[in-house]
Amino acid sequence: MRPGIALIRPRHLSLRARLTLTYGGLFLVAGLVLLGVTYALFDQQLARGGPQVLTKTGVIRDGSPEEVTEQSAREQAKAMGDLDAWARRQRADMHEAATASLVTQGSIALLVAGGVAAGLGWLIAGRVLAPLDRVTETARRIAGAPAADRGLHERIALHGPDDEVKRLADTFDTMLERLDRSFDGQRRFVANASHELRTPLTLGRALVEVAMHRADASPDVLRLGETLLEINLRHERLITGLLLLARSESEITDRAPVDLADVVGHVAVQTVAEADAAGVTVRTEAAEAVTAGDALLLERVVQNLVENGIRHNSGPGGWVRVACRADGANAVLEVGNSGPAVPPHQVPALFEPFRRLGSDRVITSGGAGLGLSIVRSIARAHGGTVTARPRTGGGLQVTVTLPSSQVTAPV
Repeated sequence: MRPGIALIRPRHLSLRARLTLTYGGLFLVAGLVLLGVTYALFDQQLARGGPQVLTKTGVIRDGSPEEVTEQSAREQAKAMGDLDAWARRQRADMHEAATASLVTQGSIALLVAGGVAAGLGWLIAGRVLAPLDRVTETARRIAGAPAADRGLHERIALHGPDDEVKRLADTFDTMLERLDRSFDGQRRFVANASHELRTPLTLGRALVEVAMHRADASPDVLRLGETLLEINLRHERLITGLLLLARSESEITDRAPVDLADVVGHVAVQTVAEADAAGVTVRTEAAEAVTAGDALLLERVVQNLVENGIRHNSGPGGWVRVACRADGANAVLEVGNSGPAVPPHQVPALFEPFRRLGSDRVITSGGAGLGLSIVRSIARAHGGTVTARPRTGGGLQVTVTLPSSQVTAPV
């Protein structure tokens, strides 16, 4: 396909329309067949009745024959011929008028009856397909939820006779119930496992710090302690990310107005030390952009994007640009950074957990590979979207679009 030429997909008729056309078409075909049979029988009946001509012949009265002259015989033959021709013309005119009346009035009646049948077929098809529309609307609401596990609590709960449609709805409800239990169990497992793993990590860090602060600690012990603390810190980041990911996939019930400009300024101050150490400049262009949601989660969105831009940059001389603005009914956050070129086909994989550019599953000191996954989950929980595209000169441009507080704030 050449650029600039959009593929126009033809619109197909709905099932209700196709059923109506089928009903109407079958009725019209049956009506045409009936009209044709009626016409054939009517024409056959007319063809049986020919012109009946009565003639008068000579008779003998009182024993004397009536004389018929040759001239009178010719006149009688001519009169009979004229009478026969007139009768045939009358028969043809009657046949033509009757046929025209039958075809015209029959066609009109057939069209009227066909229209009534199509209307009744439309109403009947709508009544029959109403349960399917209910199934479709429920599935559409679930599919349009901001996260995969949102809306799974909904059920069709179709009432009616135990037919094919009700069995379909019951099967759909059973599938939703199993999916809902599966997602709930997964979230609880991640949260519980993360909490349980925090305890030994905290204990291990405390033991390492105690060993490092002993007066007789040798340089080798100090170096080993620093390495162990760094490893411990990476694991804590991973567990914190898992906890945040599990929390962000839950529904946000308590919402409050949050100005993204304040969040951007706060995060820019927090990341100054890391940006200076990497030789990266963080530039902010914060305009008022008020949304509604969880302030801590929204701060995590900005922080993850800024840290991602710093860690995956081109090194000294690189930059990260953070901007926010109001765009109609939306609050828009944009974070762009310099850095290596990003293949466009790898951009969707960056939002998957534990995925980073150029590797499948990586956990390094730069992060656990959960940053963009957390950003997407938090944005969806707030009813927003996240898009990313490679920059022409290298690096990535990430745009987060959230509903403004005037649209999402509770009344």
